[in-house]
Amino acid sequence: MRKCLLVAISVCLGLSVCRSQSLPLLQYADQQSSATVALSEYQGKSALAVRFEGTDDLHYYARSETAPAPGLQLQISARADGVAFGQTVFPEWSLFYDKAAEKNIEVYVGNFTVLVPIQSAPDESFEAEVMIQGIACTSQICLPPFTKTMQVTINLESGQVAEASKSAEDNAAAQDKKPIEKETTHSEPTKEVGSEELSNTLSQWKEAHTPQEQADRSIPFYFILALLAGLSINIMPCVLPVIPLIIMRLVSQAKESGPRRVALGLSFCGGIVLFFIAFAVLAVIINLTTGAVIDLNSLFRNPTAVIVLFLLIVFFALVFLDLITIALPSSVTGRQDAGSGFAGSIGMGFFAGILSTPCSGALLGAVLVWAQTQPLYISSAAIVLMGVGMALPYAVLVSIPSLLNFVPKPGTWMEIIKKAGGFLLLLIAVKFTLTALPKERLINVLLYGVAFSFCVWMWGGWVSFSTPPGRKWTVRGIAVILAVLTGFWLLPAPQESVIQWNRYDRSLLHESLDNGRPVLIKFTADWCYNCKVVDRKVYQLPDMARLLEQKNILTVKADTTQADYPASVDLNSVFGEAGNVPVTVVLNPNEKTYIKLRGIFDPEQLRPILNQLP
Repeated sequence: MRKCLLVAISVCLGLSVCRSQSLPLLQYADQQSSATVALSEYQGKSALAVRFEGTDDLHYYARSETAPAPGLQLQISARADGVAFGQTVFPEWSLFYDKAAEKNIEVYVGNFTVLVPIQSAPDESFEAEVMIQGIACTSQICLPPFTKTMQVTINLESGQVAEASKSAEDNAAAQDKKPIEKETTHSEPTKEVGSEELSNTLSQWKEAHTPQEQADRSIPFYFILALLAGLSINIMPCVLPVIPLIIMRLVSQAKESGPRRVALGLSFCGGIVLFFIAFAVLAVIINLTTGAVIDLNSLFRNPTAVIVLFLLIVFFALVFLDLITIALPSSVTGRQDAGSGFAGSIGMGFFAGILSTPCSGALLGAVLVWAQTQPLYISSAAIVLMGVGMALPYAVLVSIPSLLNFVPKPGTWMEIIKKAGGFLLLLIAVKFTLTALPKERLINVLLYGVAFSFCVWMWGGWVSFSTPPGRKWTVRGIAVILAVLTGFWLLPAPQESVIQWNRYDRSLLHESLDNGRPVLIKFTADWCYNCKVVDRKVYQLPDMARLLEQKNILTVKADTTQADYPASVDLNSVFGEAGNVPVTVVLNPNEKTYIKLRGIFDPEQLRPILNQLP
């Protein structure tokens, strides 16, 4: 029995894993990730193996430089009384295409293993705390930063890791999470990735007494940082177009009596702060009702919010270009009487706050990431302080009107700057939409921006105050109808495909054809309108999806949007097409034949071809 026991222990150590404890980490929609802790071996010594198992879209950041904020890369550490742990060893990272940044970023995704070497331990058995922290994102949204800990008992003699006590602390928001019962068997890492910075950071965390004490000490620092972040908003490109108008308004108000001048200036500052208060209230309501947390950046991962803000910026650009005149801009530019000045000041301040959101910089992002890990009253205070910081320069100008003497006197240059600001707002709106919307919706939203501008011009430019009421409201009614109809046509989200399309991959095609599996390749492009017609007429039909599934056909979406895409190259060199799309190619490996359908075609042309396949 003793020999059998020794053999079992040896086998267990030879496999590097004997027993592991599962810790659910994150879950969002159909994406999830969990971790297990086991005993392994690294460079001839024992090591803790933290093995991750997850889905293909939920990823952790491998480098601080490419994480959403500095210090939010995946970090793993362990500590135990009297035990010395070595530098954490990470595996090879993978590259993930970030649509927002428009570049590949280094991530850990799916199944992978991280090692924490055990340098020395006084006893064969000891209790250890393993900490996992960072932030995880999908291709659509980033989840709140998290910190998870697991208490385990390590037995070096038997090679076992037993559960001592397990706790999961999420410093962001409470989320419903399902544990993953499946054990990972992924191979161990071969490349050591680390730096002195990471080691120093981990050692600083070990010296902290408790997470709460560390958070308490950092609150004043982040409050000051929130003020500085708000101050920095005033130099963001999105806010620059309205700053000359704000200054001119303050110049005009400087002629008022002292109390009224201060009241009008503070009204503008109050409008800025009001926007950030509204945002903080919205964040609290969402947190209390759903348990989720939001920040200014997460709003722009919502296509509806992006489209609304895009149209709002376009609208104010048209106002700056004098294609439409409304009460607020007239009040802002000082052309209305003093009685409406307070409403105009508050409204302009609120609008300036809205414009600040698409151009939130790294400093603002860092504060928001920190704020969403704090209690509601602290996070709300930090958000409001950003508004105070943004309004601070204007409050100084109001308090010391002599500073406005350095501003040039009003003249033609004001009108030139205003119209230049309108064009700059259009540029910001387009740039913001390019980076925030998926390709499938981008073109339609930009097209609607043109139609929306035309309808706004009809509303404000085709009529005047002297136009008879009947004609005026007929023209404006037509403008509204056109805006609504084109909105229903262009703005809805594309219908989700009922077919599971694979990316164009030459090796995947070879493998499928070698195995005798038929292949259907749909050559398409983002700019191709006829391709969308084929999708709607043919590939969105449920019976077509069932037929493709019944025949076990590999369905491939070949993107030819850019000339250097592999599908674009092969469309000409392999399939002999000049480059026009749409083109559908059906490959039959059993008969070694293929059939092409060019341009727009009916489903009745494709069904017989598919029915002839085995």
